[in-house]
Amino acid sequence: PGVVATTDAKTICQSGYSRSVRNVTDDMRNQVFRSYGLKREPGKYEVDHLISLELGGSNDVGNLWPESYVSVPYNARDKDKLENTLHRLVCTGRMPLETAQELIRTDWIKAYRMYVK
Repeated sequence: PGVVATTDAKTICQSGYSRSVRNVTDDMRNQVFRSYGLKREPGKYEVDHLISLELGGSNDVGNLWPESYVSVPYNARDKDKLENTLHRLVCTGRMPLETAQELIRTDWIKAYRMYVK
């Protein structure tokens, strides 16, 4: 899992970039839940981009997964913190975008422990 739309840091660092490219339909969300064998339960999961849009991720179904709001100790809110931290590092020139994408794609919890906690 994990599909990249861009590796251009200048593109993702433009204000409003994520909003301008976000395009996940309800049909796509349903497909993601079916592929993971889960029922849609409001408030329990969100369909999230594994490689976030703010890190150049794609809206492709291969980059979407049902992410828990309720899991402990790591959940969707924690991953959001990591995404924001990595985005800031990329946009201030302290980390290459490709490195941030790989950290999220391979083990976001390990990256969270390294960069957030």
